[in-house]
Amino acid sequence: MKGTKKEMHINDKVIHYTHIEKGSSRVCFMFSGSGYNYDKPLFYYATMLMLENKIDVVHIHYSYDEQVMNKPIEEVTKVMMDDINPVMNEVLKNGRYSNSMFLGKSLGTIPIANDVMKREEFLQSKMIVLTPLLTFESIFDSILHSSHEGLLVIGDNDHHYNANQMDQLYKTNLTIDVVKNANHSLNVGEYETKNSIEAIANIIEKLKEVVRKN
Repeated sequence: MKGTKKEMHINDKVIHYTHIEKGSSRVCFMFSGSGYNYDKPLFYYATMLMLENKIDVVHIHYSYDEQVMNKPIEEVTKVMMDDINPVMNEVLKNGRYSNSMFLGKSLGTIPIANDVMKREEFLQSKMIVLTPLLTFESIFDSILHSSHEGLLVIGDNDHHYNANQMDQLYKTNLTIDVVKNANHSLNVGEYETKNSIEAIANIIEKLKEVVRKN
């Protein structure tokens, strides 16, 4: 699943991204978690699934220090979008993609909920939010009030999981998957290897259903 590693120079900053191109008219932008990068199982298999379904993939490589992460969520959103927007503009500029979707995990759900979901040009895009940071009101509200189709996955042992919030989110157009006994990494139990692998397989299966629906 080798893609082309690319970089953009914006002012004094270098933004790195990987573009896996198969000549498709559809593209999926992926936004990693802070410690959960694109080599980790969910991203690895989500990427494989996209390619299997003839969807190009863009991995945006960012990392932020503690100082940034401790800022208010609005500022974190802005810092992240300053890295993400130039890449999105570059990838979408020649109009070869008629359809885009977005997949983020944890930290990577911030730009989706607080920015991308609210943009006119992406109203028809599917949104996949894995372990969204629902303890932030802006993220919960944005997902709750969006009309996007897509997928939301969270474990009921995740510190961002809240049963009352989930009851409300079931009313959205997103497919909701609550993984029993799974934590913020979507690992099941403490060291339940087989159950954790099965959980990933089930999530990828749900993702497949979302991706295949046009």
